[in-house]
Amino acid sequence: MNEILGIDIGGSGIKGAPVNIASGELIQPRFRIPTPQPAKPEPMAEIVGEIARHFEWNGPIGCGFPASLREGVSLGAANIHKKWIGTNASQLFSAATGCPVRVVNDADAAGIAEMRFGAGRGRKGTVILITIGTGLGTALFTDGILFPNTDLGHIEINGEDGEKKAAGVAREREKMTWKKWGGYFDQYLLSMEKLFWPDLFILGGGDSKWFQKFQPYLTVQAEVIPAQLLNVAGIIGAALSAEHL
Repeated sequence: MNEILGIDIGGSGIKGAPVNIASGELIQPRFRIPTPQPAKPEPMAEIVGEIARHFEWNGPIGCGFPASLREGVSLGAANIHKKWIGTNASQLFSAATGCPVRVVNDADAAGIAEMRFGAGRGRKGTVILITIGTGLGTALFTDGILFPNTDLGHIEINGEDGEKKAAGVAREREKMTWKKWGGYFDQYLLSMEKLFWPDLFILGGGDSKWFQKFQPYLTVQAEVIPAQLLNVAGIIGAALSAEHL
């Protein structure tokens, strides 16, 4: 079976579409519903169910989720309600959709898609994908194999959480110039480089579309390129993560 429903759960929106996992293409246009506020488990599960019903779906589902997970259980809740901590997201979404559901970290999902069909296709060595948006999500790969749940947006830089100044939302909140924000983001990349010495950084997430504006301020040795799949990477990668269900 080559068709899996991919759902990308974010702090502001929950979106999904059926994916052809052989080609990485969306079979139908994506469907998006705003994330309920506060982002508690039951209201979010209802929306996941609504997306499945929208596509009249009856089959495996993959969900990208904004937290680290162990066997489907949410271990954190940075940009969603704290009630998610300790909740089995996989079971909750399965009950809401009536389908088998695999839940993975959202940045890992984006990374899986980029490594299979996007900017990381065929790349060996150490590759780090960073999603730039509300926070900084990360996915770490060695020779195409994922090391899951890295959550490296929270490494400490100058005594502060890395994403406090380097996330896309920080640039908007503090009305930074591209040069100023680019400097903070470069500091973040340099810190990552000292820890992992990657061969390649892939920049994804909503703010990666501005890559040309801040690229001149990056000084890391590693190659830095924008992601190719943009706002559908999470959907595609979520679907790919469920291909063994």
